[in-house]
Amino acid sequence: MTFLELLFLLFISYYFIYVTFWIVLDCNLGLWYKTHFGLPVSAMRGQVVWVTGASSGIGRALALELAKHGVRLAVSARRAALLESLKKDCLERSNGFLSDRDVLVLPMDMLKVSNHEYYFESVLSHFGRLDVLVNNAGRSQRANWEEISVQVDRDLFELDVFSVVNLSRIVARYFLQQAGGHGHIAVTSSIAGFCPVPFSATYCAAKAAINAYLNTLRLEQRNIDVTTFCPGPVATEFLAEAFTSEPEQKYGQSTEHQKRMTAERCGQLFAASIVNKLDLAWCGLFPVNFLAYASRYPGLANIIFKILGKNTMNKIREGKL
Repeated sequence: MTFLELLFLLFISYYFIYVTFWIVLDCNLGLWYKTHFGLPVSAMRGQVVWVTGASSGIGRALALELAKHGVRLAVSARRAALLESLKKDCLERSNGFLSDRDVLVLPMDMLKVSNHEYYFESVLSHFGRLDVLVNNAGRSQRANWEEISVQVDRDLFELDVFSVVNLSRIVARYFLQQAGGHGHIAVTSSIAGFCPVPFSATYCAAKAAINAYLNTLRLEQRNIDVTTFCPGPVATEFLAEAFTSEPEQKYGQSTEHQKRMTAERCGQLFAASIVNKLDLAWCGLFPVNFLAYASRYPGLANIIFKILGKNTMNKIREGKL
């Protein structure tokens, strides 16, 4: 076998193995490796993590996963009763690592940006410090591109982008001025932020925007760790709360009986991303994970998306394939 033949064989073998990972795994290869061989979540024991949008779904699952390993928590959302229930579950899950004071319930409306400073000071007053901010609050969307009201564009960006950026800036200034220049900001983005999907134009644009905001922070402030976590379809009430094409409307559909990753698995992967300080991580069941990988190669993605078409792409994102 000549050198060129060997090189060609190695090249083919590499991509065969890589594509196999695309199909088999439920997350990107780097995240899979860190979940098995990286730092365990228990390495964060004693740290203070603030999770917004924690009353249900991914935020709740993440809080429970962190609590299990003794991470102190501030949990925020609008629904105070659900936060109190979450606190009880976190204390039970912690196996004695956490006491009542180690979980702060902080009811909060992300859209009231003028109150963000107050909420942040409440966390500092309670714990005396903050190590990680997890921006998880947000809503999705289902609508035809040409029918979307510009008010919906504004409303979705206010929640998924501008409120997240505002709170992140407050915390970033704290990290730079009071925490020795070090800290960690994480955001729940979406695979849709770099792999656009049909019937969610504003949502895709908002997630692409928040990715760009966080990528820029990472470039400007190298001492602040920034984690962009991008789930695919997850079995939560996210779809019921989604925006439509008209203001004040909710999509109101259930994800029951759809092929989606569980919130618990998503929370485990999110926690692994945070403790290992990954810049970018994503997760999703096949073929979502495959499409996420393919989208990193624009030429390949263009071919695949044209072959699949909008209807098949929509079935994949809705967990119907």
